Amino acid sequence: MPLPLYLLALAVFAMGTSEFMLAGLLPDIASDFDVTVGTAGVLTSAFAIGMIVGAPLVAALARNWPRRPVLLGFVLVFAAAHVLGAVTTSFPILFATRVVAAITNAGFLAVALTAAAGLVSPDRKGRALAVLLSGTTVATIAGVPGGSVLGTALGWRATFWAVAVLCLPASLGILKGIPAGRGEDEATGRPALRAELAQLARPRLILVMLLGALVNAATFGSLTFLAPVVTDSAGLGELWVSVALVLFGAGSLVGVTVAGRLSDRSPGPVVAVGGPLLLIGWPALAMLANEPIALFTLVFVQGALSFALGSTLITRVLYEAAGAPTMAGSYATAALNVGAAVGPAVAAATLGTEAGVLGPLWASGLLVAVAMLIAFPLLTVVTAGRSTEVLR
Repeated sequence: MPLPLYLLALAVFAMGTSEFMLAGLLPDIASDFDVTVGTAGVLTSAFAIGMIVGAPLVAALARNWPRRPVLLGFVLVFAAAHVLGAVTTSFPILFATRVVAAITNAGFLAVALTAAAGLVSPDRKGRALAVLLSGTTVATIAGVPGGSVLGTALGWRATFWAVAVLCLPASLGILKGIPAGRGEDEATGRPALRAELAQLARPRLILVMLLGALVNAATFGSLTFLAPVVTDSAGLGELWVSVALVLFGAGSLVGVTVAGRLSDRSPGPVVAVGGPLLLIGWPALAMLANEPIALFTLVFVQGALSFALGSTLITRVLYEAAGAPTMAGSYATAALNVGAAVGPAVAAATLGTEAGVLGPLWASGLLVAVAMLIAFPLLTVVTAGRSTEVLR
């Protein structure tokens, strides 16, 4: 894999850490700004919504700009938003910085997904995507738990400063690793924006975007509320929450790495085998959550299966949107983040039911079941063929 892919993954790591780090910081933020934890929680929703809206919007605006300055600009604005967030004493301003950070994150990821696919041959897009998404999975392994520890030791503002600092080597990497000029496709012309948006009318593209969103919703629905499962159901101390997060992140890294080698040539087996196993795993985790060994084992396994299946489906989005070379990454980003926004909302609605803290796990099983009911009758459609076009 080309070195620029790993430099892009470094930026994705910083942004992934920011996206997920608030889970462990909300109580301190609420106390600092004298608001309720529920009010502080809107910061998470703001980020997810900013990602959904920002991905296609910013990708459309930046589609004719050279990639290096665009990617660099996104990273620098993202860093500046975290610096402002770290120093502000106004909750509305902090909220605004989260929206700006989300939009720049979405824009970066949308352009980076397309750039990553353009750095490799047409039949290696899945592996390129796996390298890029490894930044997110490493964020769940190291960045989020590390941010939680840093926030506990030095305050939540220190975590915002740390994310801003992480953007500096990522910026240098983009300057050194991404070509300065326009790509070959930019020299020879691209489809009009209207033609690229028209790709969204293709049933196969909508299908894989829907499936990717459902699987991702299941993933983030349970991940968001994993802490009370560890502390309440398993009866473990708060320190074990970080252990569970690290195991989930380690599993996700394994899953996205393995799937990256299979999703280009053999996506069918990933969906046909991984889907049912993921479906079984969520209710199994709910039923065995009071057994620590089973809990931690299944957390690792579910992390691996979730990201293996999810990244494979997102790779299919890139293939199906090959006719939209500048917008395909934004379609994949939107699908990911629709799931990231909807999943926690669905999971939260179950907390007040008889299922209690285990409700999100059952909800995740239901979301995967819906995905499989849609996918299996159409499995050959979901996994058919590989595009011969290179996304640029």
